[in-house]
Amino acid sequence: MVKKHRAFLKWAGGKYGLSDIINKMLPEGDRLIEPFVGAGSIFLNSDYKSYVLSDINKDLINLYQIIQMKPQVFINDAKKLFTPENNQAEAYYHLRTEFNASVDKYYRSLLFLYLNRHGYNGLCRYNKSGGYNVPFGKYKKPYFPETELCYFAEKSKKAIFISESYRQSFARAQAGDVIYCDPPYVPLSKTASFTSYAGNGFGLDEQADLANAAEEISKACQSTVLISNHDTIWTRKIYEHADKIKSIKVARTISQKGGGRKKVGELLALYKR
Repeated sequence: MVKKHRAFLKWAGGKYGLSDIINKMLPEGDRLIEPFVGAGSIFLNSDYKSYVLSDINKDLINLYQIIQMKPQVFINDAKKLFTPENNQAEAYYHLRTEFNASVDKYYRSLLFLYLNRHGYNGLCRYNKSGGYNVPFGKYKKPYFPETELCYFAEKSKKAIFISESYRQSFARAQAGDVIYCDPPYVPLSKTASFTSYAGNGFGLDEQADLANAAEEISKACQSTVLISNHDTIWTRKIYEHADKIKSIKVARTISQKGGGRKKVGELLALYKR
């Protein structure tokens, strides 16, 4: 049995639990392109020769680039922030303010990991002025993911990390590439929208455009595209030209109390080259 690898970041909507199913649908190829890399669970649990991993969230990509360049220095410095003194609301909000005020890329990368592990429920959210605004998470002892960081750093030797839009990432595709898209999901209700990962929403127009882009590129440049999303009437409509649709039931991971996690429909739409 192949060992599965967890991401070092907590991430609402992360794909660790679905990585086996997604990998079975992804075809073989030399290179995997992920325009919405998030915490990177598919990258960590797949086996391509090379990867182009992008996200519109500049802080996320900055963190990955730094871990790729100097993993041990980063791990040693990041570990120093994981203390009982820093696991208090006052310290958390002080460091969150420092993060929002800092323009130092290395310091921001350290604080991004700290905020991710100490903030509420694995959310990554910004306000309209670009300020990180996730509240304190109140965990007894936040886990420092040293093992996961080491594995990520080793595997990152195969990857290029870049902050750009999904259309820009699609433009990189060449014949034989495989593209996996995990966009912010279509909300199941008007009050369940967690789309502000990078400070700007991913609305229904963008959802439809992503489906169009997948259809275009699978035909034009012989790349296969797989998209995951909620299973709704809307997503079934926008993915109606996909070559294959798979629907599965998955447990929500955004609820803080495990007992409150209901199973919801997840859709995988495959556009073949």
